[in-house]
Amino acid sequence: MGSYMRHIAILTLLLAVTACIPPGRDDYVPPPTAPQLLTDPAVLGTAPEQAPASTWQAGPVTPNAQRVESGTYIVQPGDTLRGIANKTGAGSQIIASANGLVDPYVIHPGQRLKITGGRYHAVNSGETGIAIARAYGAPWRDLVILNALEEPYILRVGQKLLLPATAPSDPANLSIEQRASAFDLDIDDIVTGSQPALADGVVAKEPSDWRKAISPNAAIATPAGFAGRFLWPVDGTVLSSFGSKGGGKVNDGLNIGVPKGTPIRASADGVIAYSGDEIGVFGGLILINHGSGWVTAYGHADKLVVTRGQKVRAGDVIGLAGESGYVEEPQLHFEIRKDRKPVDPTIHLSKRG
Repeated sequence: MGSYMRHIAILTLLLAVTACIPPGRDDYVPPPTAPQLLTDPAVLGTAPEQAPASTWQAGPVTPNAQRVESGTYIVQPGDTLRGIANKTGAGSQIIASANGLVDPYVIHPGQRLKITGGRYHAVNSGETGIAIARAYGAPWRDLVILNALEEPYILRVGQKLLLPATAPSDPANLSIEQRASAFDLDIDDIVTGSQPALADGVVAKEPSDWRKAISPNAAIATPAGFAGRFLWPVDGTVLSSFGSKGGGKVNDGLNIGVPKGTPIRASADGVIAYSGDEIGVFGGLILINHGSGWVTAYGHADKLVVTRGQKVRAGDVIGLAGESGYVEEPQLHFEIRKDRKPVDPTIHLSKRG
């Protein structure tokens, strides 16, 4: 009798949730009622075949770079670092870095500040770092280094980004083909440059427990921190280990051979930072941000069953293995990165029985 009443209660709850589905929407995916349901084939069947468009594609970027001459600025009474940046046209972070200033960026009247010359792009609402880089035909990773950007890599509206000297002086004259040839995309680019810019005072959106996409125009909060070990995402044979393979080839992770359709499991708790297939070499790719600079990558997936902004727990199914991308047999490419640098996964993975 107790079991019967529990079934009735669950059915009543499901009917109530169904009644709340907004009319006219056919993209609604109800949240799992418990984390373990992500391992249920029936639930996997309701997941989207492909994640929504990547955030770096959201919001077109119009090149607006202005040239700033190198020089010296003498701090006036009432000046702030932001105000000086607005007066000179240079980026406040660039000024701080060039002059050894650290948060809270205290300056004094009469202080002489070095102004770094170059071309600066003023960030507009919703722009992502990757999209900005592509608009100028410049590698995003160069902008990250040049502007000393750090986690969580969320740009702010009005922030001025110093462009590499090698970027075309007039990107408007570049053809689509020229921009494409000057721009490539890798895992580090997505980790550091896929978040859309926010206005001052606006906070990043908290991750979702529901298996539905967060708006591409919303930045997602980084997990508070991570301390622990990683689980093996699949159980298979290591086809290629971490490190140099000779001839200039390097494997930034492990390639693990498994049958097509093998569930891929989250290696640790975190938030889905990316789910898509824009990096051709990896095919279906999932990135999980675990916080504290830790990120894991899962490539060559045949099916993606998570979306950007979704919370996951260690062991949750996030996709199904396949042979998408540049491989000839079903496998998983798995990486662990710390502070943007790939590390040997076998050092951090739990021991296999």
